[in-house]
Amino acid sequence: MRAFTGRDFIRADNDTIIARAQQGEVRLPQRPVIDVTEVVAVGAGGAPDIPVVGWRWDGIDVIRMSADSASINLPELWYDEEYDSYPGTYRVTYSHGAAQVPGDVVAVVARMALRTLTSPTVAGGVTGETIGPYSYRTDGSGVGTGVVMTEDDRTMLELAGYRRKSGTAMVRWR
Repeated sequence: MRAFTGRDFIRADNDTIIARAQQGEVRLPQRPVIDVTEVVAVGAGGAPDIPVVGWRWDGIDVIRMSADSASINLPELWYDEEYDSYPGTYRVTYSHGAAQVPGDVVAVVARMALRTLTSPTVAGGVTGETIGPYSYRTDGSGVGTGVVMTEDDRTMLELAGYRRKSGTAMVRWR
């Protein structure tokens, strides 16, 4: 579940991540975001870390850095290079997650476990067995004892918005 969605489904208070900004924005990886408490610019080349004062959280999952925020005594290293060559790496402290795991996520995990427990044999794909005159068949998917996510499970999670469908990356050419 976590590998497919890229999310943890537990509440975390004051979680700290290091993220690189893309065009002055940091997208927080875990949702729902409850609160952002601190944004610190990570110093490059031995420069000290500096708390950022000009940031705004959009209330969903994006932090925007202000290009004209007031900064006193920034290391000269950051100003010696061209504009926009600010290191761009930030340490963000924020709280995220729901108080309870969402019902549709619990449903998908329960379906995965139920398929595994009701599988007639450890061999995947087997839906029936015959032993002498005795024979039986099941209606299950017969995926064996491996807990797997079906295409229906994936579709359900995607439609519910638990998997990010796309992303962007900024590439610079100098």
